[in-house]
Amino acid sequence: MKARRNKKQVPSFRKLLKTSKVKLENKLKNKQFKQQSTLKKYRKEQRKLRQAVKDAVSKKPIPLEDPKEKRPGKRIEREEEEEEEALPLDMMDEDDLQLMKDLGQRASFLTRDLSSSEPVHARKRKHEHVIDKYEKIPRTLQTAPEKELIHLLPIKDKSGIIPQTREKPVIDSNQDEEDQEEMEPEEEIIEEPIKELTLEEHLIERKKKLQEKKMRIAALASAILSDPESNIKKLKELRSMLMEQDPDVAVTVRKLVIVSLMELFKDITPSYKIRPLTEAEKSTKIRKETQKLREFEEGLVSQYKFYLENLEQIVKDWKQRKLKKSNVVSLKAYKGLAEVAVKSLCELLVALPHFNFHNNIIVLIVPLMNDMSKLVSEMCCEAVKKLFKQDKLGQASLGVIKVISGFVKGRNYEVRPEMLKTFLCLRIKEVEVKKDTEDINKQKKFMTFKEKRKTLSRMQRKWKKAEEKLERELREAEASESTEKKLKLHTETLNIVFVTYFRILKKAQRSPLLPAVLEGLAKFAHLINVEFFDDLLVVLHSLIESGDLSYQESLHCVQTAFHVLSGQGDVLNIDPMKFYTHLYKTLFKLHAGATNEGVEIVLQCLDVMLTKRRKQVSQQRALAFIKRLCTLALHVLPNSSIGILATNRILMHTFPKTDLLLDNESQGSGVFLPELDEPEYCNAQNTALWELHALRRHYHPIVQRFAAHLIAGAPSEGSEALKPELSRRSPAELFEAYSMAAMTFNPPVESSNSKRKDKVLQGDSFLSEEISQLIKRHCSEVATQSPLDFTKYLETSVRSH
Repeated sequence: MKARRNKKQVPSFRKLLKTSKVKLENKLKNKQFKQQSTLKKYRKEQRKLRQAVKDAVSKKPIPLEDPKEKRPGKRIEREEEEEEEALPLDMMDEDDLQLMKDLGQRASFLTRDLSSSEPVHARKRKHEHVIDKYEKIPRTLQTAPEKELIHLLPIKDKSGIIPQTREKPVIDSNQDEEDQEEMEPEEEIIEEPIKELTLEEHLIERKKKLQEKKMRIAALASAILSDPESNIKKLKELRSMLMEQDPDVAVTVRKLVIVSLMELFKDITPSYKIRPLTEAEKSTKIRKETQKLREFEEGLVSQYKFYLENLEQIVKDWKQRKLKKSNVVSLKAYKGLAEVAVKSLCELLVALPHFNFHNNIIVLIVPLMNDMSKLVSEMCCEAVKKLFKQDKLGQASLGVIKVISGFVKGRNYEVRPEMLKTFLCLRIKEVEVKKDTEDINKQKKFMTFKEKRKTLSRMQRKWKKAEEKLERELREAEASESTEKKLKLHTETLNIVFVTYFRILKKAQRSPLLPAVLEGLAKFAHLINVEFFDDLLVVLHSLIESGDLSYQESLHCVQTAFHVLSGQGDVLNIDPMKFYTHLYKTLFKLHAGATNEGVEIVLQCLDVMLTKRRKQVSQQRALAFIKRLCTLALHVLPNSSIGILATNRILMHTFPKTDLLLDNESQGSGVFLPELDEPEYCNAQNTALWELHALRRHYHPIVQRFAAHLIAGAPSEGSEALKPELSRRSPAELFEAYSMAAMTFNPPVESSNSKRKDKVLQGDSFLSEEISQLIKRHCSEVATQSPLDFTKYLETSVRSH
């Protein structure tokens, strides 16, 4: 029987297995919850008992014996101390605790009026009077100090003047003690007073702390870089330093951790997107190496996600101007932290377009492109431009374009023009698409049927045919997949871009976004569907005629119109004479000072309008433009003059009969009308390019060279021909090359040969030999001094008077 009982008492292994970890945890939680609830009850009952004791003591009168020894204040304090000592409920036995519990629920002996001498359960007597009851109360002496009275203004009544007084409020000692009890735990925490440091000591201490943190960051980062798969958990440790709480080094450490993590993720992130595992993949058995790789990938994705969330929170705190409760980071420091966070997001946007959460980064970056802070806005715009330039396939570009288009529409087109100028960096060119297709579809030379019949047997021909068919199918499949995907993405991207552009043209024609829209249309005009050309040209012409545009915006309109007509628009029968007239009229409105940005657009327009459309341009029009451009070259900066003269050189080569402008004799009837804004009817053939002679004496040597070259008839050979570095460059390239935006003179001014100082100071070198000899002779004669007699001169002057 005993052996049986022992077996039952000892739990078997199977029984232990049945008790799962979850059950044990639940039991532990229930036990903790019960302990907490009982503890709360004990505290509540303790509070009730103490309150009851205090009430009873405050109501209890002091007996007549020994009034001096037992004063009320001391008595109350002593009783409270005794009560506090007598009620450590946590240290009591269960029986005593239960007794106290019962007394707390029916504490009649504590809560009743102890000033009465009656027993608790005594019946009330009918004939008892109030005076008798009062007499039974024992007398007390005036031991307590008199209360101070505050005299108030008296009140006048029928009976007379009634003086008014009020007791001075006395601070309750019990309340003070309770406050002290509440403050006790806080006082216990601060054991030692904080030592006050001087400014120099504080800076030394801060430098020491910062050096320790830097070493810690460097150690963690190097460990992760050395073996990312094994040390992926240290990413969490490094990321936890983003919550640095030491106010001396918090901001600097957080910045360092943000940048360190950004560089780490750029280095250890794989070149593919990590997808979550399916249930089937989780359940299958795998090798240790595969399991290690999976753990690394899961840890990397989770830490990357948390890192991005931290950066987003930093930016949000800065935007909302929130101050955390800890006051570790001041409001001023939030801006610096946010700028570092935005910089890191921009780096990740460009460096990891293939990795997880790229779309989340785009959603964060795009609104910041329109931020009030110029630095943040420029950083985000530059990052987006860089992404567009390096994105070959177009997947990342499409994601950014979608978000930007939605943002612009949501803000009712009230955004920075820089947002739309980023569209100009898109790699969507028909030439590139065709080139890629040709590179992929390299034509392979197949054998003809006659060649096969001559060289191969029947079985070999059969094998050859099957092999060629297979190769053709494989090549077509590969090419179609890449090019079709690329074309599809580019088409979708362009559709969104054009929808944004056309909405602004239609709804926000006076918006500051219009120049960026027109510039974008000019770049992508060759990709616009031919069906929209007529409507687009009508809109552009109406914009020019409205007069609301600046000269630069109207030049963009002209440029866009001719880009449209130079591409697929060649098949359309449209006369663009009104655009020629507008450009001819606008030339004299260009800014001739430092902001000569309009000249570059003019040079591009002239190339599209005159050079590329030479067959549609009359000689009269070409003469008028050459004459007006030479006049314009007198007024603008040197780089603009060089670009304009280079354009005139190309026009003189394109239209050879324009050399009559170099002759003084008039051609045909009429007089040249320089003020007329119609290039066809201004009689430009009856004038000469006298401006070139003025430009020949220009202070800039390259302008002089071009002017002399044009006066000679723009020859391609001979002494007046241009050097290859000038003749082979386009006008726009020359305009950029000789720009004075950096406040430098190009080419540099030659320094004059400085002469020796002694030679410059000698005056003899300026005199001829005869004069110098005469001077020497007179100087030698003066050596013998004769006495001077002024009296004889005085006598002669007196006689004359």
